[in-house]
Formats: sequence, C-alpha cells, structure tokens
Amino acid sequence: MTDRVYTVLLYSDDPQVRDRMRLAVGTRPAHDLTVEFVEASDYGQCVRLVDEYEVDLMLLDGEASPAGGIGIARQIKDDRDDAPPTCVVIARAADRWLAAYAHVDATLMHPLDPVTTGQTVAGLLRAGGAVPAA
Repeated sequence: MTDRVYTVLLYSDDPQVRDRMRLAVGTRPAHDLTVEFVEASDYGQCVRLVDEYEVDLMLLDGEASPAGGIGIARQIKDDRDDAPPTCVVIARAADRWLAAYAHVDATLMHPLDPVTTGQTVAGLLRAGGAVPAA
C-alpha cells in the first residue's frame, strides 16, 4: 500500500453531475488507492487545472455544454504530450466511437455505477493511462 494521493479532475458544467461523479468514485476507489478531487465547470478551468496540478486522471462529462468532455479530452490530448489518462462519461453507447477518436482511455455510462466506476478509475490510475483489460 502506498501513501500517495492521486488527483482526479472532475469536469461538468452541472455541479450535480460532478457530485455524482465524486460519489461514484469515492475517496478510495480501491483498497490501495486514495484520491482527491479538483473540479472544473468549463474548458478554461480544465486546462488551468491540468497545467497547475499534477492531475493523475481526468473524469469528464461527455454530456456537458457548451464544451463536452469528448471535445475537451481531444483538445488536451492533442495539445499535451503529458496529458493525463482520461475517462469520459457518456449517455449513449454509440458515442464510444467519438471517444475513441478523441483518444479517451476509457468510457463510462450515465448513470454511473459505483462498482464499475471504481474499477475503471482504479485500473486507469494503476496503469498510468494504459487501457485496463476489460
């Protein structure tokens, strides 16, 4: 077990969605992982937080407006060689192809299932961004 605390960036324009994301992940998504959260409600805040913090994982709302999580993921992945692993929460399974195009490391479906969310977050944090085995 490590004493390291991982930083997870939560993005949504809706504070209730960010709350649901935080609750689904929890502060301990796995017995050996502890996380803290930073939150963004727009694209500018996302970029600033990635620049200012050592963000270990971005958890982005694909349904956010006006900037969706898939678009933000693509922009940050294109602009940075050191972009953190990214998981986008989508409402339609058909949007997985868009997420793949944006180089997203994983997708989750609204509404978030805490077990699946915790497993996905833990896998991404442990792998440092490599896609976890399904």
